[in-house]
Amino acid sequence: MTDGKIIDYKSAKMSMRPDDHRRKWDKDEFERIATERLKAELEEEEERTKKKAPPVKRELLKQRDYKVDLDSKLGKSVVITKNTPTSQSGGYYCNVCDCVVKDSINFLDHINGKKHQRNLGMSMKIERSTLDQVKARFSFNKRKLEEKKQDYELDTRLREAAEEEARLKELRRERRRDKKRKIEETEDPDDSPAQSELAQIMGFSGFGGSKK
Repeated sequence: MTDGKIIDYKSAKMSMRPDDHRRKWDKDEFERIATERLKAELEEEEERTKKKAPPVKRELLKQRDYKVDLDSKLGKSVVITKNTPTSQSGGYYCNVCDCVVKDSINFLDHINGKKHQRNLGMSMKIERSTLDQVKARFSFNKRKLEEKKQDYELDTRLREAAEEEARLKELRRERRRDKKRKIEETEDPDDSPAQSELAQIMGFSGFGGSKK
């Protein structure tokens, strides 16, 4: 036996001399058999390699375009029986991997993990951004910042305008109150001594109207 495989010794030629009755094996014949066997094994291995399925090309890792629901079941009670489906048996259910995770932290670890991403058909590799993509992102962020600044300035101007309008309204109300008070004082028939004295000093005949 050689390398765990059986060799057919009967097919090997034996060299016999008339004066030597011991059998001697033909080394060249054994070497030829070993070479043929090795060639056959290599061909068989090559065939197996060709029959293997081509590697699956997976998408690059990308950002989720949806919000992960972690709060919809908070504060709710659910009755679970032996007939309750797995997706409703409590915890956070992953329909991609068909499993239930008991808390939100482990659920986030699961959906961000390698196994979940492979089941989604994605690898853990991230697309490398080009120079043009980086420039476009900078332009987008700059534009968003300018829009935010404009919105802030607009809000500030609107707030200042509202405050100024409130001040004007208060000033108009104050003027109306002063005017009303003066009218009431003018129409008052009783002149107090202090008012009469003040009127005499200033050269007026008096405040208010005269009695008939």
